[in-house]
Amino acid sequence: MESLATTQDQTAQNREGARGSDITNNVEAAKPLSIETDTLNLWYGDFQALIDVSVKVTDGLITGLIGPSGCGKSTLLRCFNRANERYGNVTTTGEIKVMGKNIYDPDVCLPELRKSIGMVFQRPNPFPKSIFDNVAFGLRINGYTGDIAEAVEHSLHQAALWDEVKDRLTHSALTLSGGQQQRLCIARALAVEPEVILMDEPASALDPMATLAIEELIRQLRERYTIVIVTHNMQQAARVSDETVFLMVDENMAGYLIEQVPTTDIFTTPKDERTEAYITGRFS
Repeated sequence: MESLATTQDQTAQNREGARGSDITNNVEAAKPLSIETDTLNLWYGDFQALIDVSVKVTDGLITGLIGPSGCGKSTLLRCFNRANERYGNVTTTGEIKVMGKNIYDPDVCLPELRKSIGMVFQRPNPFPKSIFDNVAFGLRINGYTGDIAEAVEHSLHQAALWDEVKDRLTHSALTLSGGQQQRLCIARALAVEPEVILMDEPASALDPMATLAIEELIRQLRERYTIVIVTHNMQQAARVSDETVFLMVDENMAGYLIEQVPTTDIFTTPKDERTEAYITGRFS
């Protein structure tokens, strides 16, 4: 996807200024956008899962997606790298821009798009390969010509896993704990140097200690990446996200946007009474 690739250098140049020396929950209008949707609608067959969803993902920040079960959070997340299309019989209208490029333009290369937007799933899904080969997998299939061993080590460092696995890189990834496996999957996503990382409830299958480790890692990664995270955990959303998108579901079980605001605002002064009812547990 040449047109998207040509925007990445400019995005990287802008990122330092976008983040600033101290990321806060006050999002400035001048900051560039990594992802933007405009009246996005999606159907699985005859079922409409999203209705007119317009959201903005600011470069260099963590955007949390919250809302009741079935409201389309994961569907929206998968829209950003067109992963929903893998399920077949999916229809989408509206517009999705990644770094200013409409991802439905005919010249868009899906492998390049998905390289630019990495994904981490709810449950750790390491390949039945060695720890090293898990991280190297994306590099190899993308024809990486640099030092793979160096790139693997760098990715494991970024995922805060290197010190725990450096002496057993040839061991099966399936021998790692659940939390380590999830960090390995994050390292695998980072190895191909994405612009954006999508996380679909990355800690929901982990114990409290592993969850805290993942949250700390997410906070560290936001210094270098734009992150979008789906979570059902309100405390987690409050702890890790800079902006929060709240989705609801209508009587036909279709998801729609209620509001998108800085996280501190949504948990202290939500604009919509439905948001307040949700975050205070009066409905789920």
